[in-house]
Amino acid sequence: MHIHILGICGTFMGSLAQLAKDLGHRVTGSDANVYPPMSTQLEQAGIELIQGFDPIYLQAPHMQTPPDLVIVGNAMSRGNPSVEYVLDQGIAYTSGPQWLRDHVLQGKWVLAVAGTHGKTTTSSMLAWILEYAGMEPGYLIGGVTKNFPTSARLGGTPFFVVEADEYDSAFFDKRSKFVHYNARTVILNNLEFDHADIFPDLAAIQKQFHHLVRTVPNNGLLISPTNDKALAEVIKQGSWTPQQQFAVIDNTSDATTETNNSAAEWQAKLLAADGSSFAVLHNGEEVAQVHWQQTGIHNVNNGLAAIIAARHVGVTPEHGAKALEQFAGVKRRMEILADVHTIKVYDDFAHHPTAIKTTLAGLRAKVGDQKIIAIIEPRSNTMRMGVHKGALNQSVTDADDVLWYQPANVDWAMDEVVNKSPVPAKLLRDLDELIHCAISLSEANTHIVIMSNGGFGGVHQRLIEQLKKHTL
Repeated sequence: MHIHILGICGTFMGSLAQLAKDLGHRVTGSDANVYPPMSTQLEQAGIELIQGFDPIYLQAPHMQTPPDLVIVGNAMSRGNPSVEYVLDQGIAYTSGPQWLRDHVLQGKWVLAVAGTHGKTTTSSMLAWILEYAGMEPGYLIGGVTKNFPTSARLGGTPFFVVEADEYDSAFFDKRSKFVHYNARTVILNNLEFDHADIFPDLAAIQKQFHHLVRTVPNNGLLISPTNDKALAEVIKQGSWTPQQQFAVIDNTSDATTETNNSAAEWQAKLLAADGSSFAVLHNGEEVAQVHWQQTGIHNVNNGLAAIIAARHVGVTPEHGAKALEQFAGVKRRMEILADVHTIKVYDDFAHHPTAIKTTLAGLRAKVGDQKIIAIIEPRSNTMRMGVHKGALNQSVTDADDVLWYQPANVDWAMDEVVNKSPVPAKLLRDLDELIHCAISLSEANTHIVIMSNGGFGGVHQRLIEQLKKHTL
């Protein structure tokens, strides 16, 4: 078939395109902004890309043959010229999640990773554990994992790992993507209010999560933490699947955290305060230890969930732990971009107060009293709407200084966040000024964490270049 994808440069749709190509289809695609890294990955796969949505490009002579099927990305809406053309001409169309279900996931043992935070990282960990165990899994991950050359592949066995997103499927299908996947092994990592552009409240997201729970078979497995109230409420609505729960036990400090729960079937017992080493316990008995490159309680949770899911398909916890010791991480998840004059610059995807807080807490546990500067752009739809503005101050308590960047399209004034900040903070609207400010605050052994789920005007490399010219 000739398949054309509208909105092809998103991580999900771009990954889908590669799977369709690997299945032998001719694949083309269009997007408003055709940009790297996804555009580069697609072009290398031999997929023709079109800039913009002018319907003329869906017709001869611009295309050798018109598309047999159009896969419509969830960023597309009525009024889009290509969408209107597809509808007017009666061209067959479907959503990305529906196509994945019908053409890739049929007959597969699907391992799905859902949750507000950590989906990409946990999916990457799980796929890598199965790969390390020689199981050749297929996967579709909404990010670039460093253990694999691409973000999606068909695999050589029935096992398929998918990042299970709660965002909607298409303008004509407002169910969450994950409802389509027929998953047998499901990780429910956590649940908080997010995506305020499509969900009015937490209850609306919980409804979608319960749709997912309803689809998991009796011979499947639901994996969830013990301390997540929102997830517990979802499961209480009805579950027909065995469940296993996990918790992190922190004996490295005198503080008792909400993650402590000695009643959980699975536990991660911290052997290092920063999460770089932990023991895996099953029913109170140690079954493995993990000594790895990752840090933070959130990553310990992610790793433990991946070990449990892998065990469900036959990988021992000990084997899973050994795999995680070779887990190289995911791009844009506390990725160290440079170390200039002992100043380390990190790129992190955090775009929610909880993600900001856990990321900074993990770094603080690792670096002790060394200086941490957080540079934060509230870029996600929910952040731009100001839904989480009341929680932002407490999310940065582990930083020494915070530089908030207010882009032009933020719907609320961020001055109050700065004025009530528990740590020294500054609001900036100019990237050059932001870079200058970050450098002036830096000293030997400083850690600069840049947090955004977008390109942030290329500030990462611009900062690194200026640091190279600067002498402490």
